[in-house]
Order: sequence, then structure tokens, then C-alpha cells
Amino acid sequence: MLPRFFLLLAFLSLGTYLPGRADDGYRLWLKYDELPEASLRKAWQAQARGITLASASTPTLQTAARELQLGLQGLLGRPVPVGTASGSKGLIRLRVAPDPSLGKEGYRITSQASGLEITGPTDAAVLYGCFALLRQVQTGQRPNQFNLSSQPRIQYRLLNHWDNPNGTVERGYAGSSIWKWHELPERIDPRYQDYARANASIGINGVVLNNVNASARYLTPEYLQKVATLAGVMRPYGIRVYLSVLWAAPKVIGGLPTSDPLDPKVKQWWAARTDEIYRTIPDFGGFLVKANSEGEPGPQDYGRNHADGANMLAAALGNHDGIVMWRAFVYKANSKGDRFREAYQEFQPLDGQFASKVLVQVKNGPIDFQAREPFHPMFGAMPRTPLVLEVQLTQEYLGFATHLVYLGPLVKECLMADTYAQGPGSTVAKVVDGTLEKHAISGIAGVANIGSDRNWTGHPVGQTNWYAFGRLAWDHTLSPEAVAEEWTKMTLTREPAALASILPVLNQSRDIYVRYTTPMGLHHIMGQTLHYGPEPWLSQSARPDWTSVYYHKADSVGLGFERTARGSNALSLYSPGVLQQWSNPATCPLDYLLWFHHVGWGQRLSTGRTLWDELCTRYYTGADSVLWMQRQWEQARPAVDAELHADVAARLRIQHREALWWRDACVLYFQTYARRPIPPTLMPPTRPLAEIKQLVDIYQLR
Repeated sequence: MLPRFFLLLAFLSLGTYLPGRADDGYRLWLKYDELPEASLRKAWQAQARGITLASASTPTLQTAARELQLGLQGLLGRPVPVGTASGSKGLIRLRVAPDPSLGKEGYRITSQASGLEITGPTDAAVLYGCFALLRQVQTGQRPNQFNLSSQPRIQYRLLNHWDNPNGTVERGYAGSSIWKWHELPERIDPRYQDYARANASIGINGVVLNNVNASARYLTPEYLQKVATLAGVMRPYGIRVYLSVLWAAPKVIGGLPTSDPLDPKVKQWWAARTDEIYRTIPDFGGFLVKANSEGEPGPQDYGRNHADGANMLAAALGNHDGIVMWRAFVYKANSKGDRFREAYQEFQPLDGQFASKVLVQVKNGPIDFQAREPFHPMFGAMPRTPLVLEVQLTQEYLGFATHLVYLGPLVKECLMADTYAQGPGSTVAKVVDGTLEKHAISGIAGVANIGSDRNWTGHPVGQTNWYAFGRLAWDHTLSPEAVAEEWTKMTLTREPAALASILPVLNQSRDIYVRYTTPMGLHHIMGQTLHYGPEPWLSQSARPDWTSVYYHKADSVGLGFERTARGSNALSLYSPGVLQQWSNPATCPLDYLLWFHHVGWGQRLSTGRTLWDELCTRYYTGADSVLWMQRQWEQARPAVDAELHADVAARLRIQHREALWWRDACVLYFQTYARRPIPPTLMPPTRPLAEIKQLVDIYQLR
């Protein structure tokens, strides 16, 4: 039997539901309410009379059994005991068993004469299998003959927290940090375990605890004890902890006069500090580094390159089982250049120079997490270097926690983009999972959208992005539509009519957001500093590439950033197969048109409209589509928890108001260059541009 301690935790966990209490979103997708269909409940009850551990018990196997017990007892409405008995019918058997076809973390669920068996080569694999079985029950699948297997396509599947030691979260919109550093290590917030449960349920196996704009204090003995405590919470769930490190730490806390990666004393300091970390946290995952980017220190301060810096840290890891993830988000302030090219120009020449423990972490697009970006040209251009795909789940450029934007389609769009690096079919997914270039290690990272808000993500539907990241990181062949359906059934409702209303909203929300903010490839025209609301007129900032005019290039002739050979020639960074699609404005997809071409206002597009008319049409239809989202959400009201429904409905009203703000600001501003009337089928804005600019200024006030 499981220890009483674990049974107590099961009762207190986020899966526990008190009848009559409103759904505040805390349980995420781990809602184990009793199945409403009596026949489905009865069928599963026959398959789940008990749980047995057929392998030597470990903390992770105990966790797997406890999670399965907790979920089944809630879903089936009756006790499901855990023990080591065998021979009875209707038992679910958990067993660690070697299986080369499953890798290290894959699981298999099979029907046996005595019931179901969940196997995997490691105890973590069995844990993933338990959550997979619960997902089958939650989404309404019947317990027919099971022969279900799955294994992750990417090895390192991490959440990157941008959490600061003072409790704030950079670009976070769901409250403060969930890490309470001043309470650690003595007090362990129960939320930490619930966080680990949620991550394990979707296959996330690593957590970078702190902001990439890092503080050196995390490397001190004082803070390593705190980190070790969090690692202890995560460990039973198959999750390893990582740290973002400050490059200047040898100077800041080590007393050295330099942080030069080739200095012997600096090397010695990092090696000694790394050994200390592993003595404190034996399964520590490794380091994430932001260096020589946006003012952060790095090896270039000493005339060294990124490979010099990354390789020094890899050497410090020595024989420890850890990795270095070195971010490629670097760009110089150059008013006459193109930020699109910067990371490629710094990193591509270093291909093949990084140590075997180093992965270079690359954002999905070449600018900075815009609502739609072409895939980063580094994917497919560094065949001798494993690349980590970094995507942003926190909605820094997506309306914060007021706009409903499901990011599954964005992540999938990047993964399925064809680099043509080795001919057709050389997708970003194959670069990232290592299969295209035969890399031994692979990784994907999501910038977490999690905070201290009771529902974890601020906007209740923001949970979809955490969920979708984990599912696509595990298996990038899944469709975002299927993932959205899973989440909705597990979190909101399985009622067919409600699903028919909700799922189109999720699946179209990202395209709708793009239409009313940055259609046809416009990008980086949001308010400065806060990155909130529209500010396409922004022309002065601390750096030229933090302004809007740097990117949209509006003038009396047209609109868009010319990135062909006639302009910055950033398109030349891509393979010929990509160039063929994007270099001609007549054949370039409209979603990317203004990313790569400066197009005349009167140019006729494939839609039959001129650029100006198409721009206006997209802004207007985008804003109008939010009203459609409201109607769809209202139709689902009878099937969704009343409190949760009201929360989302209120945010959709905010979203429509801000969509109109974006529409009016951009249409009126660009009209000053186009000097053309708004199409007669569209009603002109009722407020002048000057009034909208004043509204933007209010949000920029200090």
C-alpha cells in the first residue's frame, strides 16, 4: 500500500473537487470530476478495480500510482485501492520493463487478461503512461482493447521561467512568481507539487527556475539550498531543475577581476561552482545563458565569441549529466541594418565549434515572439549544432491576459515550416528533434505564462498554451486542433454543442488577433516598454530597433520592410526552396508579404484588392471577429462553469474594445501615408488619431 503521507497529499491535491464550489481554474486540465455517463463509468470501473505495482517501488512509481488512483477515484466515483496483489480481474498493473522501441521515456498501455498494464523502461515513463490513461478517461474514450504506445520526439522539454528573485515575473501577466524564495527552504508551498503534477501530465521534464536576465545570487550556497528544495519537489515527477546564470558571476560573487572564459581562474571558478551545485542537487539539469544581449554581460566583453563562452561552461560540467543552452537572441543597435539578420550573422559562422553538451537556443522567429513570424533562418543553417526551439507562452505581444489567443497553431506553424535545408521535407521539427542532422541531443523550450493567480495563467484560456506546448513538445505530429479538443474536454466540457462553439474560437483566435493587430506581416508596432497596445507612430526610443518605424517603413509609396536583394537581403539567409516562395511579392503568402517586401499602396494583391484596401479589410474583419468569438462563447454558457464563463466573457469584451483600439490606431496612422479613403463598405473610425495617441500615452506614463 502507498504510505499514508501520499494518500493525504492525494486528498489535498488540485484534483480534489468540492461539490457546489465554483471552478476557479486552479485544477487546470487535471479535473477528475465524476464521469456523467453511467455506462462509460461502469465500463471503466470494470477495468479499474485496483492498481498494482509490479516493480520495485520508487518515489516516482509511488507518485504514478497515487496520480492514477487520484484520477480514477474522482472520475469513477468509487475507491480504487493500490497494492501489490495479483491474479484478480480488472487490475491496472504498473511495471518498469526494458523496451528499446520506447527510448527512455516512452510508455505502453496494453490490455491483458487480468486488466490493463502500463509499462515503460523507466519509472518516469510509467508515470507518463498513467497520465495518458487518465487523459483517455477524461476525454470520454471507452476502455476497448488497448495497445497504445507513445514516446517523446524531443529529449529536453523545458519551461523557461522569467521569474525574478524579488517575486516579479518579467513579461508575466498572471500575478507574481510562484517561487517564494524568502520562504525556502524551510516552507514548501503546496502549489509547487501541483505545478509539478501539471507539467508531468503533459510530458515536460525540465524547468529553468529563473529569468534569463539572471541574478548571480542563485549560484550562492544560500540559494542553492533553496533550489535543491524545489528540485526535491520536482524529482518524483521526472522533472529536473536548471538555472539561468549571470555571465559576470565570477566577478560579482567570485571576487575575480574578470569573467573572461579563457582565463584559467575563471574556468576553475565555474568548475568548482558546478561541482558544488551537483553535490547539492545530484540531478541538476544544467545552465541557460543569455549573454551579450540587451545589455547582459558575456564573452564578447573580452573579445571572445559565443562558442568560447558556451564551451567553457560545458567543460565546467565535466562528467556531470548536464547541458548548456546558449540563447541566440542577440542583436546590435544599427539604424541602417536589419535586426532580422543579427543572430544568424553571429552564430552561423560558429556552426561546428560548440562542445557536445551545448545546444543553441533559437526563438521561433527572427525578431521577437511576434504574433506571426517566418521561421528563424538559423533553423537548417547550423547542421553541426543542435538547436533548441524557444517559443513564448506568456502573452507579451498578444494582449497580455485580456486577449484570448491559443498558441497551438503558432507553435505548429513553426514546427512544420520547411527549411529546404536538405530538400523538401526538411522541417523545423526535424531540425529540432535531431532527426534531420542526426544529433544525439534535442530540446524545446517554452517561456512560461504561469504566475500566482489562482488560475495560474491570468486568462483562464491561457492554460491552453501551457498544455499545448507540453503536448507538442512530446509529439510534434499532433495537430493543434486535436490538442485544443483534448484541453477543452478535460477542462471545460465534453458537451457536443458546447464543443462545437468553443473549438472554432480556440483554433481561429491567433489568426483573428493577427488580423486586428499586425496583418500581412506587419510586426513590432506595439507600444514601447510595456509592449501594450498599438503605437505604429513610435519613432524615438533608446535604440532604433525598438521603434515601430524601423519595421514598417511606411512612406508615401507603400508599406513593408524590403528584405530582398533590393533591401537588407535578409531573405538570402534562407535556402533556395524558401527563397523561391518568398522572394517574389506576387507569390509570397500574404501573411508574410510585408515581412519581406515594401509594397505600393495601390498594388493589386491576389485577393483582388489593393494593398491599402486589403490592410483596412483585415483590420476591420479582425476586430469584428471578436464579436463572433463573444457569440460563440455565449452559446457554450449552459455547459461551462458559470464563474469561469463569466470571467472569459468579460475578457472578450475587453478584447473587442482593444481590437477597435488597434484597428483605429493603425488604419488612421497608415492613412496619413497612403492618402486614400477607407473602403466604402467599412465605417470610418469615429475618433481622430490624436485622441488615440493620447490614450496610448496614458499607458506609457511612469
